[in-house]
Amino acid sequence: MSTLYLVGTPIGNLADITYRAVDILRNVDLIACEDTRVTKKLCAHYEIQAPLKSYHDHNKEQQTDYLIEQLQEGVDIALVSDAGLPLISDPGYELVVAAREKQIRVETVPGPNAGLTALMASGLPSFTYTFLGFLPRKEKQKHSILEQRMYEDSTLIIYESPHRVKDTLKTILNIDEARKVSVGRELTKKFEQIVTGYVSEVIEQLEDGNIPLKGEFVVLVEGDEHAEDTSWFEDMSIKEHVTYHINQNMKPKAAIKVVAEARHMKTSEVYDIYHEVN
Repeated sequence: MSTLYLVGTPIGNLADITYRAVDILRNVDLIACEDTRVTKKLCAHYEIQAPLKSYHDHNKEQQTDYLIEQLQEGVDIALVSDAGLPLISDPGYELVVAAREKQIRVETVPGPNAGLTALMASGLPSFTYTFLGFLPRKEKQKHSILEQRMYEDSTLIIYESPHRVKDTLKTILNIDEARKVSVGRELTKKFEQIVTGYVSEVIEQLEDGNIPLKGEFVVLVEGDEHAEDTSWFEDMSIKEHVTYHINQNMKPKAAIKVVAEARHMKTSEVYDIYHEVN
């Protein structure tokens, strides 16, 4: 039976790959990858001779069918991303779903992950975290997601480009200027940089060049320390509780949802009480 291998690859330092990953890449019949130019460098470094097939967001529908056909004919295939783990903010989900539907063996070969690499060294709470990957580019959608997620007791893990990282941090600042964040760039490389501080401080370092706008960024956002503590709002009415969050720059809809979650109520119930719906 053929196998679809999901192989983790280095996120920067080429030495960060397992013996098993190299062995599998050397022995599969085909490697499906995002950018053949990137994977060629890895293959050259480890003397991997398997042919490469492009598989990315713009051709995945057509290529998924092709790769499934190959797997059904007995071809062993490894799926890799340009860096890190396939499927984690990278292509591959549709291929795995299709392979499982066809009863094709799917095997995971672990490897580095940029989000967890940054989290380990950030100094932010690491026991509970939420991976958001890339946020929407439109400010309204981005603000809506962050507004909701930042009031959970969980460190957020976000991927961001150097062109948008300042805008994303300014959105975080607009929601809660007292929140700590961490930004990581060039992870595992020679000029690795992980900076943690209040969001305003990190923005200042980006603007003055102490944090160069080069390389892909991981942005970590500290969770809400009050999320699991109910004592602070016990003496508030539901309307006062919602108003408190609105005064913290949260939109009414999001505030109602946060209050509902905190009080273990239905959102519609909180909505009716806040708006005095009889």
